[in-house]
Amino acid sequence: MTVALDTNVLVYAIDTAAGDRHVAAGALIKRALLGRQAILILQTLTEFYAVAIGKFRIPSRDAVLFLDELRMVLSVVAADERDFDRATKGDREGLSFWDAMLWATADRIGVRYLLTEDYQDGRRLGGVSFVDPFKRENERLLAEILPSP
Repeated sequence: MTVALDTNVLVYAIDTAAGDRHVAAGALIKRALLGRQAILILQTLTEFYAVAIGKFRIPSRDAVLFLDELRMVLSVVAADERDFDRATKGDREGLSFWDAMLWATADRIGVRYLLTEDYQDGRRLGGVSFVDPFKRENERLLAEILPSP
Protein backbone atom coordinates (compact mmCIF):
# COMPACT_ATOMS: atom_id res chain seq x y z
CA MET A 1 0.00 0.00 0.00
CA THR A 2 2.12 2.85 -1.21
CA VAL A 3 -0.50 5.08 -2.83
CA ALA A 4 -3.13 7.31 -1.24
CA LEU A 5 -5.90 9.16 -3.02
CA ASP A 6 -6.58 12.75 -2.01
CA THR A 7 -10.03 14.28 -1.75
CA ASN A 8 -9.85 16.00 -5.13
CA VAL A 9 -9.56 12.64 -6.91
CA LEU A 10 -12.77 11.44 -5.25
CA VAL A 11 -14.55 14.73 -5.91
CA TYR A 12 -13.67 14.74 -9.60
CA ALA A 13 -15.05 11.20 -9.83
CA ILE A 14 -18.53 12.52 -9.00
CA ASP A 15 -18.22 15.90 -10.75
CA THR A 16 -19.48 15.20 -14.27
CA ALA A 17 -18.83 18.84 -15.18
CA ALA A 18 -15.09 18.32 -14.60
CA GLY A 19 -14.61 16.90 -18.11
CA ASP A 20 -11.25 15.17 -18.57
CA ARG A 21 -10.57 15.24 -14.82
CA HIS A 22 -13.86 13.41 -14.20
CA VAL A 23 -12.86 10.67 -16.63
CA ALA A 24 -9.30 10.46 -15.29
CA ALA A 25 -10.45 10.32 -11.65
CA GLY A 26 -12.89 7.52 -12.42
CA ALA A 27 -10.15 5.55 -14.17
CA LEU A 28 -7.72 6.09 -11.28
CA ILE A 29 -10.24 4.89 -8.73
CA LYS A 30 -11.08 1.86 -10.86
CA ARG A 31 -7.38 0.96 -11.13
CA ALA A 32 -6.94 1.45 -7.38
CA LEU A 33 -9.92 -0.78 -6.62
CA LEU A 34 -9.08 -3.53 -9.10
CA GLY A 35 -5.43 -3.61 -8.08
CA ARG A 36 -6.15 -3.10 -4.38
CA GLN A 37 -3.02 -0.96 -4.34
CA ALA A 38 -4.18 2.20 -2.63
CA ILE A 39 -5.36 3.29 0.77
CA LEU A 40 -7.71 5.98 1.91
CA ILE A 41 -7.01 8.31 4.78
CA LEU A 42 -10.05 8.95 6.96
CA GLN A 43 -9.60 12.69 6.53
CA THR A 44 -10.07 12.24 2.77
CA LEU A 45 -13.38 10.48 3.36
CA THR A 46 -14.64 13.21 5.67
CA GLU A 47 -13.57 16.00 3.32
CA PHE A 48 -15.22 14.24 0.37
CA TYR A 49 -18.44 13.72 2.30
CA ALA A 50 -18.60 17.41 3.26
CA VAL A 51 -18.02 18.55 -0.35
CA ALA A 52 -20.41 15.98 -1.84
CA ILE A 53 -23.39 16.86 0.35
CA GLY A 54 -22.53 20.56 0.57
CA LYS A 55 -21.25 21.87 -2.75
CA PHE A 56 -22.72 19.14 -4.96
CA ARG A 57 -25.94 18.63 -2.98
CA ILE A 58 -25.64 14.86 -3.28
CA PRO A 59 -27.98 13.09 -0.87
CA SER A 60 -26.11 11.85 2.18
CA ARG A 61 -27.04 8.22 1.52
CA ASP A 62 -25.54 8.41 -2.00
CA ALA A 63 -22.30 9.96 -0.75
CA VAL A 64 -22.04 7.27 1.94
CA LEU A 65 -22.78 4.54 -0.62
CA PHE A 66 -19.95 5.81 -2.84
CA LEU A 67 -17.56 5.78 0.11
CA ASP A 68 -18.80 2.39 1.30
CA GLU A 69 -17.97 0.90 -2.10
CA LEU A 70 -14.43 2.22 -1.82
CA ARG A 71 -14.12 1.04 1.79
CA MET A 72 -15.13 -2.51 0.87
CA VAL A 73 -11.88 -2.82 -1.08
CA LEU A 74 -9.44 -0.19 0.15
CA SER A 75 -8.11 0.12 3.68
CA VAL A 76 -8.89 3.28 5.61
CA VAL A 77 -6.34 4.72 8.01
CA ALA A 78 -7.01 7.45 10.55
CA ALA A 79 -4.69 10.11 11.89
CA ASP A 80 -3.34 9.78 15.40
CA GLU A 81 -1.65 12.03 17.95
CA ARG A 82 1.75 11.70 16.28
CA ASP A 83 0.26 13.06 13.06
CA PHE A 84 -1.22 16.01 14.92
CA ASP A 85 2.14 16.74 16.49
CA ARG A 86 3.90 16.69 13.13
CA ALA A 87 1.19 18.78 11.46
CA THR A 88 1.47 21.47 14.11
CA LYS A 89 5.27 21.54 14.28
CA GLY A 90 7.93 22.86 11.93
CA ASP A 91 8.27 19.89 9.59
CA ARG A 92 5.07 20.68 7.73
CA GLU A 93 7.05 23.03 5.46
CA GLY A 94 4.44 25.56 4.41
CA LEU A 95 1.44 23.22 4.17
CA SER A 96 -1.87 24.36 5.60
CA PHE A 97 -2.87 22.56 8.79
CA TRP A 98 -5.30 20.16 7.07
CA ASP A 99 -2.88 19.40 4.25
CA ALA A 100 -0.18 18.82 6.86
CA MET A 101 -2.45 16.40 8.74
CA LEU A 102 -3.06 14.42 5.56
CA TRP A 103 0.65 14.39 4.72
CA ALA A 104 1.69 13.42 8.27
CA THR A 105 -0.73 10.50 8.30
CA ALA A 106 0.39 9.37 4.86
CA ASP A 107 4.04 9.61 5.83
CA ARG A 108 3.55 7.72 9.10
CA ILE A 109 1.85 4.76 7.41
CA GLY A 110 4.40 4.50 4.61
CA VAL A 111 2.55 6.04 1.68
CA ARG A 112 5.08 6.75 -1.04
CA TYR A 113 2.76 8.62 -3.42
CA LEU A 114 -0.10 10.93 -2.57
CA LEU A 115 -2.20 11.47 -5.68
CA THR A 116 -3.36 15.07 -5.46
CA GLU A 117 -3.44 18.26 -7.45
CA ASP A 118 -3.28 20.39 -4.31
CA TYR A 119 0.47 20.31 -3.69
CA GLN A 120 3.47 21.04 -5.85
CA ASP A 121 3.65 18.20 -8.33
CA GLY A 122 6.83 16.19 -7.81
CA ARG A 123 7.47 17.63 -4.36
CA ARG A 124 8.78 15.20 -1.78
CA LEU A 125 8.23 15.71 1.93
CA GLY A 126 9.41 13.02 4.31
CA GLY A 127 8.82 9.76 2.47
CA VAL A 128 5.84 11.06 0.47
CA SER A 129 5.98 12.27 -3.12
CA PHE A 130 3.07 14.41 -4.31
CA VAL A 131 1.87 13.43 -7.77
CA ASP A 132 -0.71 15.35 -9.77
CA PRO A 133 -2.62 12.50 -11.43
CA PHE A 134 -4.21 14.90 -13.92
CA LYS A 135 -0.94 16.00 -15.53
CA ARG A 136 -0.17 14.22 -18.77
CA GLU A 137 3.56 14.02 -17.94
CA ASN A 138 2.76 11.80 -14.93
CA GLU A 139 1.04 9.06 -16.95
CA ARG A 140 4.13 6.84 -16.99
CA LEU A 141 4.62 7.09 -13.22
CA LEU A 142 0.92 6.43 -12.63
CA ALA A 143 1.14 3.31 -14.78
CA GLU A 144 3.94 2.08 -12.51
CA ILE A 145 2.30 2.85 -9.18
CA LEU A 146 -1.29 1.97 -10.18
CA PRO A 147 -0.91 -0.51 -13.02
CA SER A 148 -3.96 -1.54 -14.97
CA PRO A 149 -4.97 -5.10 -14.02
